[in-house]
Amino acid sequence: MRKALFLDRDGVVNVEKNYLHKIEDFELMDGIIDVCHAYQKEGYLIIIVTNQSGISRGYYSEEDFSRLSEWMVEHFKTLGITLTHIYHCPHHESIDGACACRKPEAGMFLEAQATYGLDMEHSVMIGDNERDIEASLKAGVGENILLSHSAMTSKANKIIHSLRELLC
Repeated sequence: MRKALFLDRDGVVNVEKNYLHKIEDFELMDGIIDVCHAYQKEGYLIIIVTNQSGISRGYYSEEDFSRLSEWMVEHFKTLGITLTHIYHCPHHESIDGACACRKPEAGMFLEAQATYGLDMEHSVMIGDNERDIEASLKAGVGENILLSHSAMTSKANKIIHSLRELLC
């Protein structure tokens, strides 16, 4: 079975910018490329799992999201990283009602597990919000890392303040 490095997008892969959907606004987080290289070298698939309620809210379209995602895949490829898949939840509970894919639910993780035959116990999640960690735990991901400058407690295995802490 294969293992995955699951990454939240906004605040982990790219700098948090409210409802990011334009390529020209995309800015990589410091250290993310090195982290991806390190995990990819160890045989991890790189999978992004991201809530994108801006679609449901009408701030941008599925096409806008797809365009940025396709660009991301190609951009990462030029940097020597294969993004295996980008899963997204376009819903927002106050607009669409409850769904199984919006974190803190585990739907995106479970879909990845089924599609790629993942060993969740030996997989890793890096998120910047407790809902990322909760979804990952529900899916049985073995190692959970919260990237936060302010969190003092978390259900994650560890809290880091910089992605570069993972490279030591």
